[in-house]
Amino acid sequence: MAMIELHGISLNHAGKQCFSGIDARIEWGQRIAIIGDNGSGKSSLLRLLQGSLAPSEGRIERHGGLRIGHLAQVLDNASSLSGGQRVNQALSQALAPGPDLLLLDEPTNHLDSHNRRSLSRMLEHFPGTLVLVTHDITLMNQACDTLWHLHHGRLEVFNGNYADYMAARDLQRAQLDKRISAVRQARDSTHDALMQEQARAASARKRGAKAIENRKWATIRSPTKLGRGSTTAGRKQAQILQAQRDLGAQLAELRPEPVIVPHFQLPGAQQSSRVLIQVRDASIGHDQTPVLSGIDLQLAGGERLAVTGANGSGKSTLARALLGDPAVWRQGDWLTPAPEDIGYLDQHYATLPADLSVLQALARQVPEWTLAQLRAHLADFLFRQAEAVQAPVQALSGGEKARLTLACIAARPPQLLILDEPTNNLDLRTRNHVLEVLAHYPNALLVISHDQGFLDALGITRSFHCARGHSASGQ
Repeated sequence: MAMIELHGISLNHAGKQCFSGIDARIEWGQRIAIIGDNGSGKSSLLRLLQGSLAPSEGRIERHGGLRIGHLAQVLDNASSLSGGQRVNQALSQALAPGPDLLLLDEPTNHLDSHNRRSLSRMLEHFPGTLVLVTHDITLMNQACDTLWHLHHGRLEVFNGNYADYMAARDLQRAQLDKRISAVRQARDSTHDALMQEQARAASARKRGAKAIENRKWATIRSPTKLGRGSTTAGRKQAQILQAQRDLGAQLAELRPEPVIVPHFQLPGAQQSSRVLIQVRDASIGHDQTPVLSGIDLQLAGGERLAVTGANGSGKSTLARALLGDPAVWRQGDWLTPAPEDIGYLDQHYATLPADLSVLQALARQVPEWTLAQLRAHLADFLFRQAEAVQAPVQALSGGEKARLTLACIAARPPQLLILDEPTNNLDLRTRNHVLEVLAHYPNALLVISHDQGFLDALGITRSFHCARGHSASGQ
């Protein structure tokens, strides 16, 4: 008997339909990765499996008195712990009851390389059933043997890891392209045949009219012969037209579903090489307890600085200190831009107003914009349908919150952009676009990330390493 069975599951959430008609089962000991674009319903599907969310239609059967552990995607940000420390704490709580089923939503978010390796080893030896939502391809390939792909409101199940799945999709797409090409050739041939048949019929009529005109006596017209000729020509053209319609219908069925990609940009404010950040002999912490000391940091316009360090080393605290967050204690000499000249994407999206809609959140940032301007701007960030722009911020997925934060930043181009783990929760397509956009961003950039490949592609000019309890150092 399966551990969990899903029968005709549909979910409407925050005014939109996430998916419908899902039939699937989870076997004991299975290891499943759920993939899909941001907002496709991956986190909601995990909550359905957990039982904290009820489906709009259908039923879920759980067998065997399951113990379920669940790690959520967006964690409580009220704690003074770093993002990585919160993930480790929440993961320990999920594992505490010795779960039969472990549900993990983007577990590598915020984790440094050491903790990612520890997570991978733990999952390798976990004896129960695993369902994992992640954009971490390495983790998927190592930990999972089955893929559930949520796209366009449907669920596709594939037996194999991510590498196998992509190879199968590439083969499927090549076969589809080949079939489309064949159908298009056939459609073009029928078009040529129709043109030839119409030309032949017109030529026959012209020859007949000429022959009648040249005769010396009146022509006896046979209604039977005339009708037969007209019927034959009409039948041929009707057959060709029907063949064209059939091929057109085949082409519509074969045509791949459109891929919606983001088109946003991050224009820079007026560029200047002047010094934007000058911090000397400084310390930061909480409640006058230092987390970092001996900070000497300078950043000028156009420079790109990576802030690195292990989980809990003070990277996010440094970013908040630069923003002038009153909750962060700081000492020393601090020269920083005015808050309105800084764009900030924090790793927990705390800058977003949870009680407003997507549209209202952007309108609060640029109240002078018209509704048309707001909608056009949000469309570039993939908030296109009415239900998407009216959705409450608190109901958005992590990836959608990241996109909305970037939309608010782009509406008022800053002199300095501070990004704290910007790739967290982003699907692969959006991550690649964010990378392309940031690579062309002309102004100063300060990035906190454990994604070394992402930092390398950004063209970082300098790095600043944080080590908790020790002096921070730059190079």
